[in-house]
Amino acid sequence: MKLHSVLRWAVFAVAAFVMNFPILATLVTALKPPGEVTRNPSLWIESPTLENFAIVLTVSDRLNIYAYLFNSLTAALIGAILPILLCFPVAWALARRGTGRAVLFPLVVNLRALPLIIFAIPLYIMYATLGLLDTRVGLGLILAVVNLPLAFLLIVNAIQAIPLELEEAARMDGARLPRILRRVVLPLCRPAFLTTFIFGFITAWNEFLFGLMLTTQKAVPVTVGASFFFATSGGGVQWGVAAAVMIVAALPPLVLGVVMYRRIGGSMLGGAVKG
Repeated sequence: MKLHSVLRWAVFAVAAFVMNFPILATLVTALKPPGEVTRNPSLWIESPTLENFAIVLTVSDRLNIYAYLFNSLTAALIGAILPILLCFPVAWALARRGTGRAVLFPLVVNLRALPLIIFAIPLYIMYATLGLLDTRVGLGLILAVVNLPLAFLLIVNAIQAIPLELEEAARMDGARLPRILRRVVLPLCRPAFLTTFIFGFITAWNEFLFGLMLTTQKAVPVTVGASFFFATSGGGVQWGVAAAVMIVAALPPLVLGVVMYRRIGGSMLGGAVKG
């Protein structure tokens, strides 16, 4: 029994190391001085330093990591919250009344299967016409559209898992539909809302294509702004600085995922077993 447990943990450790190797390698590179990065490609750090992080966190006339992080935070919050607000009433109508089940549901869900690049030209023209280019709101709106299919799917499944008898009991007590949604359905859907928000926030935070295409200066997200730290005046790449800015950019979604992973698992399994 002990041997079996040791082997199981050994396999787990190897799998965890392999899956997290890119993160570990990036963190190690960020902690190495410039000369050691090229001389010592291993995971061992001879002379640890925080100089690369200091460069990233120092504001200059051309680079401002805090502005990039704020832009990403604003756009990601819009991209994560707006789909929940839009999908909740539509999801209830589909789950309880069957409205749009044959056309709307598969159309919205399958929209995420399309490559986002096909929307680039019409979206850019539309944003230029509406004055939404290089704005946090404009970036957040398109990120909300990106998150709509997953939000719609999760919320529909959550509402379908709620016993219909609860709504019928509230209706027999004289509650109208708005009150039923607010007092009965919405509280029971909170775990699904949390899961939708977390996945939506991470997806929106990591989005690069629309950040590159729709922003130039004022609303540049951190995924795009991080690339500004790479090049040196001589045309080379500052590998240590590049690794440091990647770590800084990845911290918010990484921390959110680590802190909330138990709630994600619980809400994803909620309603899977009935009886």
